[in-house]
Amino acid sequence: MTDSVLLTVQQGVLHLTLNRPDKKNALTGAMYQALTDALNEAAKDDSVRVVVLSGSGSDFSAGNDIHDFVAAINDPQKVRIPLGFLQCISTFPKPIVAAVSGVAIGIGTSMLLHCDLVYADASARFQLPFTRMGLVPEGGTSLLLPSSLGHRKAFELLVLGEVFGAEQAVETGLVNQCVEQGSVIDFAMDKALALAAMGAEAVQQSKAMLKQHDDNRLQSVLVSEVDAFAARLNSNEARAAFMAFMQKPKK
Repeated sequence: MTDSVLLTVQQGVLHLTLNRPDKKNALTGAMYQALTDALNEAAKDDSVRVVVLSGSGSDFSAGNDIHDFVAAINDPQKVRIPLGFLQCISTFPKPIVAAVSGVAIGIGTSMLLHCDLVYADASARFQLPFTRMGLVPEGGTSLLLPSSLGHRKAFELLVLGEVFGAEQAVETGLVNQCVEQGSVIDFAMDKALALAAMGAEAVQQSKAMLKQHDDNRLQSVLVSEVDAFAARLNSNEARAAFMAFMQKPKK
């Protein structure tokens, strides 16, 4: 487990914390692997009944670490590490509760579609800026968002790619509830503890029933999205967008 992902267990709840607050918890290959390993272990551990996912500091996650991502462009294995995480979180058999504050960008937003409960506070800012980076949707968004929101709203979020706040996230169904700022982790933990106190078999079977109809199609879409995403990484549009991002003055 890397120091960039913290792991604690309390009363049957595994709390995974993205821990790069100075980088807005941007995800590296090592962090993806650590999250995948932790979820795989939790799936086999009967003492873990629920997972809570949050970010340290004031943000959830700024998405992929661009510097790490650019360095991995010509390494097919590294480029596909996020796919392993997405396959893992999307098929995880136990409830996942997410607590979001600050920025949730790119996969920082799309991973929330695979969580079972998502809570955010008023500081939360979501964005799916794939096309703005010369890329294409990932994380199952090209299937899940049109299915739940319809084409036009999904197009707005995925292609126009503008920032939206917690209230709009609640309206679209991405977030269950917007809570008081500063309380989101405690709120999510309370919900997780309530789930952990229920019958584990009944909870897991219920989750499986809710997801069974779309799961096979989703797994196929995750792979096709990653293939298209990887191909776009070498496009002139993406390279120009990455270069512009990396040349931005640091705040």
